Amino acid sequence: MNKLALIAVGGNSLIKDKNRQSLEDQYEAVRETTRYAVDLMEEGWNVIMTHGNGPQVGFILLRSDIAKHQVHEIPVDVAGSDTQGAIGYYMQQCMQNEFKSRGLHRAVATVITQTVVDRNDPSFVHPTKPIGPFYSEAEAQALSRDKGWVVSEDAGRGWRRIVASPQPLRIVEFEVIKGLVEQGIAVVAAGGGGIPVIEDEKGYLSGVAAVIDKDRASALLAADIGASLFVISTAVEKVCLNFGKPDQKSLDHITVADAKAYMAQGHFKPGSMLPKIEAAISFLERGGEKVIITSPEKLLEAVHGHTGTALTH
Repeated sequence: MNKLALIAVGGNSLIKDKNRQSLEDQYEAVRETTRYAVDLMEEGWNVIMTHGNGPQVGFILLRSDIAKHQVHEIPVDVAGSDTQGAIGYYMQQCMQNEFKSRGLHRAVATVITQTVVDRNDPSFVHPTKPIGPFYSEAEAQALSRDKGWVVSEDAGRGWRRIVASPQPLRIVEFEVIKGLVEQGIAVVAAGGGGIPVIEDEKGYLSGVAAVIDKDRASALLAADIGASLFVISTAVEKVCLNFGKPDQKSLDHITVADAKAYMAQGHFKPGSMLPKIEAAISFLERGGEKVIITSPEKLLEAVHGHTGTALTH
């Protein structure tokens, strides 16, 4: 376990841009990303890979909306499970092919993962996460009346459904993931933060319409399983202060105290770098050793200390 890294891959990093959204394009992006993970494995690490799924869930819900007059609609939790299977399949196959090309005798498995959330989480009362297709105001209000959806105008682009983004409490399949890791098997798990489920007083589970932040769930899994390294793969090589401004400054290393101070100063944007920094802090405060935030292609260099932003105690 002391050579175990959890690598959290953003869902948007599997889609390079609006002109490369096809399944073939996504497969190529996965192939590139998993190659960097196998680089790390060649150096003696085992890995757990998690991934985002926002765009992919959006595609599924859009298809469901278009076809709703002919086939049943797809609930949000089922859309999440569908993406775990599809992206996990891509990751498994790409890693297996990479093992083959390098002569590595390794194995990889995908675990369809549920994440328990609190049914009384405040986000269920005040949802903030837009998902699915865009509607006209009239269509959105009709859906709100008919289905009880919360809807809202989204940045001038149209109206969308808004769902909760509750805090992850527990990874249901934790023991399965741990058992695979202990056998030296690479694991793809907690896709999209895990399928959000709530637990009743008897311990029975049921899915809910919500979206769990992938980095927060990844931090929870990484800490609980005892990973020594938590890598957050993102679009930038390093975390920056004053991002996008003339006085932008990249950060090589920061402590938890530094990160909290920069957060208080408003340096990290919600929905962008802020949840990644919060996840990094959560991992370290739960006993983790080190977090690296960097781009996929810089992963190995960052692990060696040559680039990326490292967060430690």
